Amino acid sequence: MTSATIAASAAVKAVQAQTQLIPIIDTHIHLFDQTRPQGAPYTGNPGNTQPALPSTYRQQAPPGIVGAIEIEASPWIEDNLWVADVEQPDTTMVGYIGNLQPDKPEFAEYLDRFHRNKLFLGIRYGNLWARPTGGGTTVTDNLAQQVSNPTFISGLKLLQQADLTLDTANPNPDLIQAVIAATDLVPGLRVVVDHLPAMLRSLGPSGIPTVDANLHTLAARPNVYVKVSSVLVLDAAGKPVTDPSVYRPSLDYIFQTFGEDKIIFGSDWPNSIAATNLPSIVKIVQDYFYGKGVTVAEKYFWRNSVKAYKWVQREYSQPQP
Repeated sequence: MTSATIAASAAVKAVQAQTQLIPIIDTHIHLFDQTRPQGAPYTGNPGNTQPALPSTYRQQAPPGIVGAIEIEASPWIEDNLWVADVEQPDTTMVGYIGNLQPDKPEFAEYLDRFHRNKLFLGIRYGNLWARPTGGGTTVTDNLAQQVSNPTFISGLKLLQQADLTLDTANPNPDLIQAVIAATDLVPGLRVVVDHLPAMLRSLGPSGIPTVDANLHTLAARPNVYVKVSSVLVLDAAGKPVTDPSVYRPSLDYIFQTFGEDKIIFGSDWPNSIAATNLPSIVKIVQDYFYGKGVTVAEKYFWRNSVKAYKWVQREYSQPQP
């Protein structure tokens, strides 16, 4: 064991001794119920028959998680209401990011209607969802294409004026560039870029320099945050990789680029490998961020999410600054 590893381990133990478990707000989970009469367009991993409800999440969440934000995984407009109804009686849920299209004529009306519910925190838009347009054709949401659409930008201005958040989906270099363009056109817009570790893995070491300048541009914008989510990888046997050295390069890059005030936690439950590995996901980031001390760990696990989403405290275990 190297001296650096020993020092890091001691730092983790020191934080754990001081804080027990720092409370966690999971800013990226999905809810659905395929047993409804109408079914559900997204049901998690192929073959999954288990609904994803707040009660399901609460049962699977490891100690430390005290609240969660749902990120909409359905393109059905009526599911904005379904999520609100499901979340209302369960105080584990501190809010949700809905699905509305800023370029549609009805956007302003829907935004006003849903915004009256304090659990509605914003909308999701990025590389996501093939929507039928009539005549047998479909269109896929694409932020990079929409930033040149004045109607879409007008919708983002309404979102900003309502003090709500734009949560992007499935980042790639084009989407990163699009977030720069969107925040140029709507400077006060609050944006959260999800799953940054997954994008870095897909680019690989040789591809990261192609987005480095743009990521630093976003890091300098006061209202742009990134999720250190979709962190976990599996080994050849399909088991979670627990070696910290596997994760440290990408976590170091994100931390050094965005700093301690712009990073937030999300699990992506129950999508992909997060469906059955929630404790392992939490353990990986606890080991890394606890090593940076209490102040940094608190910012990552909950304080920054208050600024990014302005979620509402619903029970005493959920911290507030």
